[in-house]
Amino acid sequence: MKIEKLSDNQIRCTLTRADLAARQLKLSELAYGTEKAKSLFRDMMQQAAFEFGFEADDIPLMIEAIPASSDSIVLIITKVEDPEELDTRFSKFAPAAAAEGDFQKNLPSKLEGADSLLELLDKVKEKLSAAENEKAAEKEEQEEKTAPRRPVIRLFSFATLDSVQKAAGLLSTMYTGSNTLYKDAAENIYILALAQSGHSDQEFNRICNMLSEYGSPEKTTGGVLAFLEEHCKTIIPAAAVQTLASL
Repeated sequence: MKIEKLSDNQIRCTLTRADLAARQLKLSELAYGTEKAKSLFRDMMQQAAFEFGFEADDIPLMIEAIPASSDSIVLIITKVEDPEELDTRFSKFAPAAAAEGDFQKNLPSKLEGADSLLELLDKVKEKLSAAENEKAAEKEEQEEKTAPRRPVIRLFSFATLDSVQKAAGLLSTMYTGSNTLYKDAAENIYILALAQSGHSDQEFNRICNMLSEYGSPEKTTGGVLAFLEEHCKTIIPAAAVQTLASL
């Protein structure tokens, strides 16, 4: 909580989100005479009296709430000689005093102009919400950039080893990624697992489209490789395409 003296009759208090959180005080409570709000304003007046000699004994006060940023609100507190001049936009303490007894006795349960004050506080909430959403989006984007990319795997099944070899001969000149050949004895088919590795998305898509002329694309899930390792026989553990193309 930061308090500044603007003149003999006016001070400015800046409240941050941390200040309110430390007191377990909601923004909307500032417009109402809750115990937490009374305690906050009482501390403000006592601090202002101690630091700047800003005394408000038997003098009406006018308070203007201004959203300052995405995480702070400014309260302008002004001594008013004539209470009738108070604008209805402002919350009024009349009479108010730095002394705890007078402050507690004279603060109404709901401050005048509270509806207008709440509108201002709603704007602060909107700014806070927008700022939090923006930070969350930036954090998510940053995590996506820094997170290791999950390797892209495509599976193709073949009825015979000869068809796998023909496909390998076609791909050998354009595909250099990691690949493994399995045999599913239960289905009596061969399964070729291709990793995208260093190929671009466009290159890998073209390779897979060409391969689909010889084999049948199979559904790929997160644990598919572990399933193949456990339930299928590994025929060629690495560089299956390159190996078959050289035969």
